[in-house]
Amino acid sequence: MVSNPGSSLRVEQDGALAVVTLDRPEQRNALDAALKVALRDALDRLGRDPAVRAVVLTGAGSAFCVGQDLGEHAAALDADPATAFATVAEHYAPIVTAIATMPKPVVAAVNGTCVGAGLGFALACDVRVLAAGATLGTAFSGIGLTCDSGVSATLAAEIGTGRARELVLLATPFTSEEAVGWGLGGRVVAAEEVLATARALGARLAAGPTAAYAASKRLLAAGPARSLAATLVAEGDEQAGLGLTADHQGAVAAFLDKRRPEFRGE
Repeated sequence: MVSNPGSSLRVEQDGALAVVTLDRPEQRNALDAALKVALRDALDRLGRDPAVRAVVLTGAGSAFCVGQDLGEHAAALDADPATAFATVAEHYAPIVTAIATMPKPVVAAVNGTCVGAGLGFALACDVRVLAAGATLGTAFSGIGLTCDSGVSATLAAEIGTGRARELVLLATPFTSEEAVGWGLGGRVVAAEEVLATARALGARLAAGPTAAYAASKRLLAAGPARSLAATLVAEGDEQAGLGLTADHQGAVAAFLDKRRPEFRGE
């Protein structure tokens, strides 16, 4: 089932998996106001929909996302430079927050060029599938700006502060292969295999223990800022809550019966 026909955002639901496609291929999926609003609202809706247990985020055509539509941004600067960056709080921050805190896994299918806010979106996802030879980059300093969409935190967390600093300040583009070699989580596949691989991973996650995935996302996000003692308490609290779920109790029974567990996300 595909929703938003004719829009610059397509949302397809295939069972418990939702595939969200940025659909401005001629503009390399540059983010204008309509696309940003549609993406923000779709992610919010999918995050709250219990029928959706995993999400794939991708782009149409040869690019994943090249970030802000600079034509629209130039018009906003001409209209009023003081309000031109309201989009960061109104759109970019909620989009990244929705991806990172969604209580279900999100897979980025990075089918091509991925820079600026597009890189921020990909880094906010839980799992990444990247096209071989795709160009990634921060891009912000190239137009006299600094990071948005969480890149200053997520890039450093993935590949280390020193390399992240160089990539942000110099705006040096890099490839998928370099990114994974530096420690950026993900796998590199041929461009024509990206979406199929991401969908397969998404389907696998959609059939898994959704509540456990949500707990793991919370623990991993908070872990670096917590002490060991606080981490141990948080893990215990999450485990105790998961012990009440039908998924956990059914999986234990399945193990004892020597059969595969069937998770229902509850």
